[in-house]
Formats: sequence, structure tokens, C-alpha cells
Amino acid sequence: MSRDKYGIGQDSYCYPNSDILINSLNIHDETLLEDAEREISSLCANQIEFALPPYDLNYFCAIHKALFGDLYPWAGELRQIDISKGNTRFCSCQRIEIEAQKLFSTIDYGNTLVELSRDDLVITIAELYADLNVVHPFREGNGRAQRILFEHMIINCGFEIDWSIIEPREWLEANIKGYYCDYSLMRSIFEKCIGSAF
Repeated sequence: MSRDKYGIGQDSYCYPNSDILINSLNIHDETLLEDAEREISSLCANQIEFALPPYDLNYFCAIHKALFGDLYPWAGELRQIDISKGNTRFCSCQRIEIEAQKLFSTIDYGNTLVELSRDDLVITIAELYADLNVVHPFREGNGRAQRILFEHMIINCGFEIDWSIIEPREWLEANIKGYYCDYSLMRSIFEKCIGSAF
């Protein structure tokens, strides 16, 4: 679960001599913590209410806190260590705020998205999603928080979204390609999951 830190030394987010994230339930077993995280975040996701723009880093942090605040004391806070998954190194922790705000400003914090056609929305959302995924602002739980953020953006534009049609392997590949600025697969996925206008 938390084996995505890079660098040497003890991860301050984990219990001493462990790679288990410090948590409010004091769970020291990786499988139990993953189960608790999934259950708690699923329950909390249903309580997050849609809100109008601005969609910015503060909004993203609030979603993360709502999802994981019952489990992790640092929920909603920007990570203070550098992390990677496999060969993918995410944004340096010193640049998270700068890079995230740069991305949110390109869409005027969600305000310009409503002016786009569905085709242009698919392109813009796909690129923004992939780029924000590289920022990866939190120690854990980035994907779940990011999906809710983008769900709100898309709903605000008057479109439905269905994440359930995404194949996990295809999603992983799209995010890896997006890391290298190849947005083709991410566009294809959003073409399928962004529904009709309501």
C-alpha cells in the first residue's frame, strides 16, 4: 500500500520500522488497513456534496479530507515527502502547490470548462486529469479524491460521468502514458465515460 516513497530513511507517515501508514484506528496490518480505507472512503464519498467552482487546490484538499479524515490525521494536507510508484516519480513535494495551481489556473478554476463543447471537454479533462495525477499531492488516496474532483467539474458542465465502465488495466496504462504527455488513451477513456448532457 504505502511502498511508494522514494529516498532513504524512515517515512514519517508510517509507523516506526514499518511501511504501514499511521492511522486513527491504529491498524498495523496492511490488508486490514486497505480494507478499512476502502470502506471508510466509500461511506464518506457518499456524503460529499457537489459544489460550484472555483475548483482549485483547496477544493481538492477538502475532498481528500472528507474522504480520509476519519482514518488519517494528515488527510487534506499536502504531502511532505517525495513519492513514486514503480518507475513513476511524482511531483517533488516542494513544487506541489505551484504546479497544482498552475494547472487549475489553465481552466480558470473550472469556470471556462462550461463553455466547451463535449468533444473539447473530453480533450481538456483528459489532459488535466493526467497532468494533475503527476502532481499527486497527497501521501495516499490521490486517485479517489481526484475522481470526485473531476466528477464535480464534469457535472458542473452539465454532463453525466460513469467511472464504472473503466477497465482497471486500461486506466493504469492511460495514467502511465499521461505521465509522458501521451493523452490519447486518457482521451479515449473520457470519451466513453463522459455521458450525454442533462
